[in-house]
Amino acid sequence: MSNSALLERPVLSAPARLHAVPRTQIDAAQPAADQPADQPAARSPRGFALYVGLDELKAANAGVSLPLLVDALRRTLAELAPEAETHATVALAPQGAGGRDLDVVRLALHEPGAIARAKAGAEESAEDRGGVVVDISRKRVLLDGDSASFTYKEFELLQYLVLREGRTIERAELVSALWQASGDDVPGERTIDVHVRRLRAKLGRYEDIVRTVRGVGYRFDRHADVTIRYGHGAPSPDRF
Repeated sequence: MSNSALLERPVLSAPARLHAVPRTQIDAAQPAADQPADQPAARSPRGFALYVGLDELKAANAGVSLPLLVDALRRTLAELAPEAETHATVALAPQGAGGRDLDVVRLALHEPGAIARAKAGAEESAEDRGGVVVDISRKRVLLDGDSASFTYKEFELLQYLVLREGRTIERAELVSALWQASGDDVPGERTIDVHVRRLRAKLGRYEDIVRTVRGVGYRFDRHADVTIRYGHGAPSPDRF
């Protein structure tokens, strides 16, 4: 939609009124007057965000447009609260994006609560659809929804490969990183092959996510049925 088209659209002659928030609700969010001086100051409202889930087609069917609605809201705010500052932004999302319009808008505008819920939903769906879930933050592996019985060293070995996805890791590097750095008894490089065989045995039908590069070492290859969860505070592949 061009800027000239937006300017030519008529404005609402009678903008819809915003419902006033009862004073008691506002007072409840204000800092208490008798709050002890040594307590952190309570946060107070400084404004609000109104997410509107409405695409251009639905707006047109209602006889309005998104710019028209934004203008109406701004004029209503200017009448009710002349000192209020406003900023409007349009949420852009791929055509055909699934979900409720409001949820799509909140995600497109990077609203933290919506992002957290979307991530949680993605994690739950990963478990529901099966496959491999390597949970770095919780140090566990799920195979088709069931927890695999990896030892600590087996998980550390898989994690080391996962965090370096697509890169072939030599046996000497694995020994140095997973045994020498931890102060454990250092095995021979061929002992790594034994640990990898045990790891693959526990991965079952997903054993080929750990590839052998003949004469060099091992590599993690992600498949479509593999999900990696990093979580807060977990090692990130961006470090490597």
